[in-house]
Amino acid sequence: MLDRLLSHDGPRNRWLALLLVLMVAGLALTPFVFPGTKALNVAAKILVFVVLVASFDLLLGYTGIVSFAQTMFFGIGAYGISIASTRLGASWGSLALGLAAALAVSLVLSLVVGLFSLRVRAIFFAMITLAVASAFLGLASQLSDLTGGEDGLNFKVPDALSPGTAYLDQPFLGASVDGRLLTYYLLLIASAVLVLAMLRIVNSPFGRVLQAIRENDFRAEAIGYRVVVYRTIASVLSALFATLAGALLAIWLRYNGPDTTLSFEIMLDVLLIVVIGGMGTLYGAIVGSVLFVLAQSYLQDLMKLAAGAVSGVPLLSQIVSPDRWLLWLGIGFVLSVYYFPTGVVGRLRAQGRARKPERSAS
Repeated sequence: MLDRLLSHDGPRNRWLALLLVLMVAGLALTPFVFPGTKALNVAAKILVFVVLVASFDLLLGYTGIVSFAQTMFFGIGAYGISIASTRLGASWGSLALGLAAALAVSLVLSLVVGLFSLRVRAIFFAMITLAVASAFLGLASQLSDLTGGEDGLNFKVPDALSPGTAYLDQPFLGASVDGRLLTYYLLLIASAVLVLAMLRIVNSPFGRVLQAIRENDFRAEAIGYRVVVYRTIASVLSALFATLAGALLAIWLRYNGPDTTLSFEIMLDVLLIVVIGGMGTLYGAIVGSVLFVLAQSYLQDLMKLAAGAVSGVPLLSQIVSPDRWLLWLGIGFVLSVYYFPTGVVGRLRAQGRARKPERSAS
């Protein structure tokens, strides 16, 4: 049953399976095991990034397409929710209409970009998507009447998802059972469903063709597959999943602005997570997102503790100063690429494949 749910594409390594179980269990139990607003916000960010990174890996890791427009579709999803909720009020109908409009815009835009750009070479396609994403960022910043400009949009969600809605008078296992908790588990379930859907896509005959195109597009064209059509469909699917990720973030934050979803820094973070987790494996999106977001959120706090512990040692206290947390984050990324060139998931799966012949020989 579990194998079918995972589209017959399991972890293939017991250590990877254990790591994934621990991460998923940690995300599922965060409200009860790690009480506090920051822990819940970090866990929600991880869930959103898992979907966003997996949607990007559908392009880069499985199809071999380098696109810098992923945050544009991410922003479209968030703006669809925020604009509809601001104009039409806090209701489920507003959320549904905003999501439908965002998906429609992403569908048309990704189809146009795909059809007109995927015929060019990879580097030129990457530059085209970067130009389109930059133009969309400028547009979102300037159309203040619609998007709120640089200030963004604050909006309300339906009462069922509002933090002020309490479902129990007393906390349950240390966590307040309110609209905020319900929203978190809505994100958790939606993220799980979307990742499983993408897992099904990449392990279908369609996904096998995408991987063939990634390996050798000329050979795939020669045996009869229309490469441009498959690449365009992959581009559209990736955009739609990124749009859904943006909608989830907007519902969680109840706010959206250019820096929140359209920033190029987010695109860089997505690229880093894909490399850390491993390209061409959706499990890498989970592992990479958890490791990166945790490091981004808590490394500075850990360095504060370390700096306090060695405050009497002048040189060492300067090295572990919290102000240098970005330096250590960069060093950690370099080390992860050096020791895990195929990503954490790729390395663990390679070890699993290496052990199988040894067992067969014995």
